[in-house]
Amino acid sequence: MDNDSESESNPQSSTSVPAGARKQSVAAVLMLAYQSFGVVYGDLSVSPLYVFRSTFSGDLHNHVTVEEIYGVLSLIFWTLTLVPVIKYVIIILNADDNGEGGTFALYSLLCRHAKLSLILNQQSADAELSTYQLEQPPETPRGVRVRKLLEKYSFLRTSLLVIVLLGTCMVIGDGILTPAIAVLSATSGISVAAPQLHQNVAVLVSCCILVVLFGIQHIGTHRISFLFAPIVLFWLLCNSSIGVYNLVTFNPGIIGALSPYYIYHFFRVSGRDGWISLGGVLLCITGSEAMYADLGHFSKNSIKIAFTCLVYPSLVLGYIGQAAYLSKNLEDVDHGFFHSIPKPIFWPVFITAMLVSIVGSQAVITATFSIVKQCQTLGFVPWVKVVHTSSTIHGQIYIPEVNWIMFVLSLSVTVGFQSTIEIGNAYGIAVIVVMLVTTFLTTLVIAVVWQRSTLLACLFFCIFGSIEALYLSSALFKVKQGGWVSLVLAGVIMSIMYVWHYGTIKKYEFDLQNKVSMKWLLTLGPSLGIVRVPGIGLIYTELVTGVPAIFSHFVTNLPAFHQILVFVCMKSVPVPFVPPNERYLVGRVGSKDYRMYRCVVRSGYKDTYGNDDSEFENQLIYNLSEFIQTEGSAPWVQSSSEMSLDGRMTVMGTLSGNFDSNISLPLSGSARALPAHSSTNSLESSMGVTSPNIIRKRQVHFNISKSDDETDPEIRQELTDLMDAKEAGIAYVMGHSYVKAKRSSSWLKTFAINFVYSFLHRNCREPSTALHIPHMSLIQVGMVYYV
Repeated sequence: MDNDSESESNPQSSTSVPAGARKQSVAAVLMLAYQSFGVVYGDLSVSPLYVFRSTFSGDLHNHVTVEEIYGVLSLIFWTLTLVPVIKYVIIILNADDNGEGGTFALYSLLCRHAKLSLILNQQSADAELSTYQLEQPPETPRGVRVRKLLEKYSFLRTSLLVIVLLGTCMVIGDGILTPAIAVLSATSGISVAAPQLHQNVAVLVSCCILVVLFGIQHIGTHRISFLFAPIVLFWLLCNSSIGVYNLVTFNPGIIGALSPYYIYHFFRVSGRDGWISLGGVLLCITGSEAMYADLGHFSKNSIKIAFTCLVYPSLVLGYIGQAAYLSKNLEDVDHGFFHSIPKPIFWPVFITAMLVSIVGSQAVITATFSIVKQCQTLGFVPWVKVVHTSSTIHGQIYIPEVNWIMFVLSLSVTVGFQSTIEIGNAYGIAVIVVMLVTTFLTTLVIAVVWQRSTLLACLFFCIFGSIEALYLSSALFKVKQGGWVSLVLAGVIMSIMYVWHYGTIKKYEFDLQNKVSMKWLLTLGPSLGIVRVPGIGLIYTELVTGVPAIFSHFVTNLPAFHQILVFVCMKSVPVPFVPPNERYLVGRVGSKDYRMYRCVVRSGYKDTYGNDDSEFENQLIYNLSEFIQTEGSAPWVQSSSEMSLDGRMTVMGTLSGNFDSNISLPLSGSARALPAHSSTNSLESSMGVTSPNIIRKRQVHFNISKSDDETDPEIRQELTDLMDAKEAGIAYVMGHSYVKAKRSSSWLKTFAINFVYSFLHRNCREPSTALHIPHMSLIQVGMVYYV
């Protein structure tokens, strides 16, 4: 359920102005740029520890020459220039979704400009959200052709979704591999300072750091994040300073290696081995995707300033200095960075390297939590426990199940390989696949959203797609040398996502096909043919129109139901945030005598559910009371294609200026303690059932003024009924589903539904727990779904 107090504390969710469009002072931009060092650039900054070692692994290690050092430096420089600077900073950062970035941001942009979304229960009213509406340039004939082509063929829409899921799975794989390679690379400096120690010492230290790193995740990033930015800044200063020192001391002429000629010369000399070595070169851009993925926490200008003014120059100087040292010490290529450190400052730099590896790992772990939560919101992963680690900073969450799964896998990778070379091979595949997916989605955004020339979109894809495809071909060549790990991880995670999403869709289609017709409901009369007991019954359903089958199943087998019925639908929309004053859609089911309503609660893929059920109850009652008073004058929005009263709903929270405070139900009124589940108890009593436990919690007592003679008696009576039902208590009715494949299903579908989906359903958190529904107020109705 939604916690508006938390949402309002986040500027992204309380305004329709995109984050990137808000005007900021120079001081604010510089402060955000400073903060971004500790969140965005930790992973990118730590790459000098292992790039040269990974590049000169394999057959190339047997014939390291000065010409090859020059060629690798040229490759690193131009890769850093083309991908992070031109692709991300200049182009992709402009493809934001209301200030948000990442794979889902690009996908949601496309879904809002073309009918591509496979998200369930979408409504035409969703397009009226302020965060949904964007300034759109006039459509061009070429852009229209691309959009209609994607809309026409369902296999193209499915393929696009699979590509998005592939990128998402690879990002989650990054969250597993980054801590392993970053920490192990930092601890490998021990073997440089003390060559007599066995390699297992570095592995043991790495494992201890991983235990501590994943063990402190529950305390929240905000408690230790104030240290992150200074650590990364100091590390960049050390990296660039050592680079300048090595450049001046060993080989000032290596500056000439920045010429693209040395790339050509490198491939001419090294041939096939040079192509294979590209899998190590691409590690110099690991972490570049974070500039776009973490855009929502900062701003375009702050990220651009931080990268172009400090991060990029520091990395380039560091790589030049390291290449200058290696050109005179070819035998030290295995641990080039640590060998190149002047002895007097070795240990301070070593400790800083350890700390910055932790910072980079922390940023990726936190990003993985956010991505899993987004996937859960959109129905791609089962319900998991989401813990908010900060009451003031939106989006800082901790997911225990995901944290410990990542810990076990990361520790297994570290102990299993014990080398950054094999881990780097797996890491490189994950990184380059994510970048290739981003390039493909951005190409569609250029054509469909920006309405630019199709030729321009193809040119963008050909330039950056060819570069990334070249790196991917090299990385895939090392599948047997550790690269298989990222493919296996992505395959398993993607299978879980796809099966869960497939089962969820089939379950929704079953509900849609078996929903109760309004004609049948209206023939029962206002009493619905049963005893109406005091209280409010909230019936949870995924349907935005019609009556769910669980309701007919319930009233058919039990003789009573609540005085006030509200069909509640918690749904996601393809936007990052939904403003609180646009979150609730309220409508009426049947005539006023039925006292039945429908409430659709909308949330974006980055919105979070609060953990206070009473707050949700208060917001729901407030919006119902507003709907009752403004029903005659409020503008209607069409909930679905069904032209019926059931399809007419109103956005609540936007008419506060016309809201009659004398007869409203103010949430700031006096409160008194009432039986928390008196509604449930009344229902149980009417069925001859008693509950041994009565728990008391806060209920809000509302007063209706009697001084307003102009108030419609029907409205006053309906508000009175709502008040009485609220004070009697609220019960939550949810379906407890069992999904099974039909007998005629194929063996693959039977295995996916009866085994994989059922296993995930049994072992994930119940929706009632995830939505923080009080256990004693919950009524579950068993339903078997044959899909």
